[in-house]
Amino acid sequence: MVKILFLTLLYSTVLLSQENPLSLKIQSFLSEKTYKENKGFVDVIFEPQSAFYKNGRVNALKVVQTLKENGLLHLYFKKPQEFRLHFKTSGYPLFFVKIMSDTLRNIGYYRYVTTASNLDVSEFTWSIGLTSEYVTDPLALEAELAKSSCKIIDIQRNTSKEWTYVIDMTHAQLHVPVLKKEKVKLKRSLYAHWLNVSKISKLKMSSSNRNQWHPYIAYYDSSLHLIKIMKKEQVSRSLSLNIPKDTTYIKVSDLYTLKNVRDPLILYPSGIR
Repeated sequence: MVKILFLTLLYSTVLLSQENPLSLKIQSFLSEKTYKENKGFVDVIFEPQSAFYKNGRVNALKVVQTLKENGLLHLYFKKPQEFRLHFKTSGYPLFFVKIMSDTLRNIGYYRYVTTASNLDVSEFTWSIGLTSEYVTDPLALEAELAKSSCKIIDIQRNTSKEWTYVIDMTHAQLHVPVLKKEKVKLKRSLYAHWLNVSKISKLKMSSSNRNQWHPYIAYYDSSLHLIKIMKKEQVSRSLSLNIPKDTTYIKVSDLYTLKNVRDPLILYPSGIR
């Protein structure tokens, strides 16, 4: 009896070891029922298997795309559900959260809660919880991240309501307007304005008489480390800034609330860096 049990376990182990990484990744995106019912079809659409590897690892995005195009990947719930997303990177945490927050907002996720964040010597993980009728589409997420020069290098479907993304932000940059020589209007917004000022050395800003603008300007380097903050408690109609040489981004806001800014702020960039 013991010998039979041992042989059974050994046989199971051999079968598991024969599962290649691509097959395991495909199965992770599908329910057990869907995979079993469509095993033959799956084998056909994932040939040749070599086409689904990139740099020696499974190309998770291409797997997702293939499953989605062939009607096998279902991202919608029957009704709104709570689910969780985990994002991992080796980049600077504040920079990463800013990029991910902008990305999520641009694909329609405005309400979510941070459920956990963890930083160790090699990796930062940011976890959020949200409620929606559909799980985040990995292809839409990748397309939006590309605007910030980031890319998804792995995707894990832990459960139907919990996904993990590994993000490469080696060449990351904020997807924001780059100021050069042209005049720019900052339209009324409830969100702070982010601008790339890496090309200029001076910036003049003007505000209309209808505005009650109390300037709040934050300067950041290319990785979003804070360099300095300039703020004024009195209402300002004009402002002249000398951009510190290590500054890549500035955040333009109001010291109290952006509801104070009813008309556009007019920007006049100058100087070259």
